[in-house]
Amino acid sequence: MRVFITGATGFIGSAIVRRLVTAGHEVTGLVRSANAAASLEALGARACRGTIEDLHVLRRAAVAADGVIHTAFFHALSQASLGIRVRILFGGRPRNIVERFTTAAVGTERRAIETFGGALEARKGSLIIAFPTMAMASGRPALETDAADPGAVGGLRAQSEKAALDLVATGVSATVVRLPPSVHDETRLGLVTRLIEIARKKRISAYPGDGNNRWAAVHRLDASLLFRLALESGEAGARYHAVAEESIPFRDIAETIGRHLDVRVVPLSTEDAARHFGWLAPFVSADNPVSSQTTRERLGWEPRHPQLMTDLMASLRDVGR
Repeated sequence: MRVFITGATGFIGSAIVRRLVTAGHEVTGLVRSANAAASLEALGARACRGTIEDLHVLRRAAVAADGVIHTAFFHALSQASLGIRVRILFGGRPRNIVERFTTAAVGTERRAIETFGGALEARKGSLIIAFPTMAMASGRPALETDAADPGAVGGLRAQSEKAALDLVATGVSATVVRLPPSVHDETRLGLVTRLIEIARKKRISAYPGDGNNRWAAVHRLDASLLFRLALESGEAGARYHAVAEESIPFRDIAETIGRHLDVRVVPLSTEDAARHFGWLAPFVSADNPVSSQTTRERLGWEPRHPQLMTDLMASLRDVGR
């Protein structure tokens, strides 16, 4: 199958590219630089220069593909074009910059998804998008049948999932792979990497309230396998959960970080957590357990790689104190 992938040299995207190439697929990836192109080509894939703002580039690449896997998203201001950066920085009050950034990122993603849909519609091609479990309702295990919740901490991205699944009515075989806040290996740990950075800087590993709110996690190689299975065997309109560990108490994560960094582990009130964690505070406080039972049953997906605590301890083992 000819597959076009955005975010192809990213932490998750590069693992997906390796999976697809090994399985015999013909892969083309979107890259922003010559260095990224060389890195992608070393994996056995072709490079397509551009960004997810370049809709003409996305359309042309999707027209030439049988399927598209979309993993790219603006995770930093520097990834956006100058025009978008200016609107984010100077488009309102400074305290609303994070909201403006997220709104701009989601708008860019939605336009990319709609562009892919238009290109794939005539051939009834496949589209798989990556989506955060943090956009699900809090307080109970999220199921694959649950729609994203616009009121959740990551709920602004609910419109991206809707845009993708609306394409099913046009003949596109669109599916969603939901990713937890920690997609990890020994080198990177998703949002947990940011928790380590904060603990090292402030010499405190903190958790909100009693720390019993839950996060989910998956190893990036297990996640990459699920993307491949969704491409090859996914059902149009389905949502799949790339979740190996469904319910890890946040306090366990904080205590592991504190123990290995030899810093105090302390509970924080909501107000103190907001100051301590900054923009990350709403995610830190979220209760985000996620079930993957249906995903495992439907696609025969079974995570086999190390769990979060194993990778977390490995990543902290040689950290200077």
